[in-house]
Amino acid sequence: MIARPMTVQKRDFSKRRSFPGTHNNDFDIVLRLLAVIETLPAPVFTALLFLLAWIATLFQWGPTLGLWLFMLGDWLLLALLPQLGKSFGPPKPPALALAILRAVFGWPSLPIMIPLQIVGTLLVIYGFWIEPHRITVTHQALRSPKLKPGTSIKILQLGDLHVERITDRERQLIELLKSIQPDLILFSGDFLNLSYLRDPLAWEACRWVLKKLCAPLGVYAVSGSPAVDLDDVLPTLLDGMPLRWLRDERVTIEKGGQLIDVIGLTCTHKPFIDGPRLKDLTGPNRFTILLYHSPDLAPEAAAAGIDLQFSGHTHGGQVRLPFYGALFAGSLYGKAFESGRRQLNGLTLYVTRGIGMEGAGAPRVRFLCSPEIIVWEIDG
Repeated sequence: MIARPMTVQKRDFSKRRSFPGTHNNDFDIVLRLLAVIETLPAPVFTALLFLLAWIATLFQWGPTLGLWLFMLGDWLLLALLPQLGKSFGPPKPPALALAILRAVFGWPSLPIMIPLQIVGTLLVIYGFWIEPHRITVTHQALRSPKLKPGTSIKILQLGDLHVERITDRERQLIELLKSIQPDLILFSGDFLNLSYLRDPLAWEACRWVLKKLCAPLGVYAVSGSPAVDLDDVLPTLLDGMPLRWLRDERVTIEKGGQLIDVIGLTCTHKPFIDGPRLKDLTGPNRFTILLYHSPDLAPEAAAAGIDLQFSGHTHGGQVRLPFYGALFAGSLYGKAFESGRRQLNGLTLYVTRGIGMEGAGAPRVRFLCSPEIIVWEIDG
């Protein structure tokens, strides 16, 4: 697959105060507000849903009761997710968001109100129960004149595990790994889910996954967002794991006499800080892969002569619409780097949709944005 070349002008973010993936950014503030909703007692939350249904149906009792039952059904579907080991987020914040969406189509005068509400329930089942647990294997190929003809290396790109507990998704990941048998595994950060950063069971689950990662040329990882991969947690979490944690380091991989450099750079989400550090790590004119959590360093990486950048962080938006893509992309460059393969001059960037999902009060949902792992065939 060849990426469509794109022009993204390097921007100066040094005056900006809020950055994705850091504490107290705009998204973090929203998550804190959602956490307040989860604290509402069940009777109060039930009454809140009823009030919303009553207003949406213009105070007509029959339609109100019908819409309210659909809203309660969403809440039940979300509350059952952790009970059945699917995902482990709080049910009330996403239930309220879904109730607001239902209210938009809750007019009694709308002839297809009931069919629309039924479709809504089917979408909830698909987005929360089905798609988040179906990992897509994406295949990518890249040829470089920096590699000798006939040289070939298979690399597995992983990102954003966001482990809560061991679910079908984590088990599926390990089975796929066994079938793919890559030469090298590169992981771009975010090990734990935001809701479980200090949870012993989540640590145990994450370590179970990491112990299963293996490849002949090694497993390399960088830390993810500062708000997720905490400085005082990650050293303990990764202690004894069969991977090498790259902290502003360049390592050289050798296969069949061919040398490939891998640069692992710690992400602050501030390109004006991380760009100069990247420049200090660039080495000989060899094929070089940058492993960095966010795609926002791509303009700097292209200028530094990096050949291939593996990033994640955006999760592809988790919810995508046909012909539009992600409703929200956690990038300083907006939708330009929301997901997938991009070409910036000599740099090939791939932004994975990741494996896990956002934490805290964010909905554990994926829609037209399935979890993803990427198999790269790179040759000369």
